[in-house]
Amino acid sequence: TVTSADQWLNERRPEIMSLFSQLVYGTVPSPESPITTQHEVIKLDRDFMDGRATRKDVRLRFQNDRGTAEMLVLVFVPNGMQGPVPALMKHSFNNTQSNDFEAHGKRPNQLRNGWPIGELLERGYAFVAVYQQDLVRHNDVSFDRGIHPLFYRQGQSFPKATEWGVLAAVAWGGRRALDYLGTDGDVDETRVAVMGHSKLGKAALWTAAKDERFALAISAQSGCAGAALWRRRSGETLKKMVTRFPYWLCRNAWKFVEQEDDLPVDQHMLLALMAPRPVYVASGIQDTWADPRGEYLSAYHASPVYRLLGKKGLDSETPPPVGQAILDGDVGYHVREGGHSVERYDWQRFLDFADRHLKR
Repeated sequence: TVTSADQWLNERRPEIMSLFSQLVYGTVPSPESPITTQHEVIKLDRDFMDGRATRKDVRLRFQNDRGTAEMLVLVFVPNGMQGPVPALMKHSFNNTQSNDFEAHGKRPNQLRNGWPIGELLERGYAFVAVYQQDLVRHNDVSFDRGIHPLFYRQGQSFPKATEWGVLAAVAWGGRRALDYLGTDGDVDETRVAVMGHSKLGKAALWTAAKDERFALAISAQSGCAGAALWRRRSGETLKKMVTRFPYWLCRNAWKFVEQEDDLPVDQHMLLALMAPRPVYVASGIQDTWADPRGEYLSAYHASPVYRLLGKKGLDSETPPPVGQAILDGDVGYHVREGGHSVERYDWQRFLDFADRHLKR
């Protein structure tokens, strides 16, 4: 039994991190050849959205004697702000090299992909987009391109059973984007929230668990390997995941297919790794694939760690009514009408929660 904050932070938390790394998401190995990183702003538009924001297209290049990998990070900063601003970083399904991130001609508050960037800017947030496929393909099964080959040992051509799969590679890219933000004087790197939806909600939680520099984590309908509890076996399960996407997790995870009770961790423990930093979980009542009940229970059962660290978790095992958000603590939650998507209601609640924790 963990009875003190010191015991949690210095003993139990490292144990849980190791278990998730070795058995679920995979470890990032140490490269034999040192990797150099270069940041370069390759495009600068100070008049984005009719002068409301500055857009920066930033190329990150990783290189060693095994090869080169690149990712393109888009940074949108509200103009006219006093000093560095907080930011929301989103793991993105949209390619940052596409026109999805241009301003929407008929909807002045949105990007072409529908994201309500105008509301973020009006509330004083920068917005950062990190494309999930720059460093690893969506359903990679060979790992012979992208970032993995730079980390291979001599003679290696595929990750070991304990080593990183797709989700961990996406998380690694998000952490490197945060490295860049530490050099960008317009963004306060100590006030960055990481967010993702579906697959990328899974990646967002692992990103924040691995890197405590992220001040807040937001999971939208992340389900299996995200916020939902493994042991419920509801909606997407481990068997369904490794059948459709065999290497999103590390190969060790395969051992627990239809044997989830043997896993020494469950996803409430992943959410607990965020503590004392705030975490927000969002569900859609009709998104049974992501198991809304399991997502809420995970947040609820992570709450004792928050209370141990002097923070406010969820008090009731019963989720709130549909359309009513819990925003007054350090573990936030809502379930809304609808299915597997990110709606304006979601964005507004995420920003409400961020306002509480990231504004000074």
